[in-house]
Amino acid sequence: MFVVEKVSSSEAQSLINIAIDEANKIQKPVAIAVAGPEGELIAFLRMDGANPASSQIAQSKAYTSARDCKSTRAQGEFMRNENREQGYWTDTRITGFGGGLPIIQKGKVIGAIGISGLSEEEDERIANLAISIVYSSNKS
Repeated sequence: MFVVEKVSSSEAQSLINIAIDEANKIQKPVAIAVAGPEGELIAFLRMDGANPASSQIAQSKAYTSARDCKSTRAQGEFMRNENREQGYWTDTRITGFGGGLPIIQKGKVIGAIGISGLSEEEDERIANLAISIVYSSNKS
């Protein structure tokens, strides 16, 4: 038997709730997606007033971070530095927009969170905050 450790549905909900709270503090709506280590969606929410395009972008950020085991910001830098177009991966869901972070526990990627709707830096800040709060007792 092969066991895969991944973000639980309750952890995914907590990640979303923390991101919502932070977005509400700065009074800006976002879309939040949480994926398992294979990149498949576990949870998603688009806040009222968030741009509809943010929905797919947030999901792509979570997918990319989970599948490539790195931040989407790092993925984007790699794409630019190595002159690799998105088509190189033959996967239309891969993105290089910052705001997607892998969730790493015990040295393994157990999932990822993607946030969209603000600047790449602000999306990433909120994603990092959510991860640090939910997994503060389980430092990797």
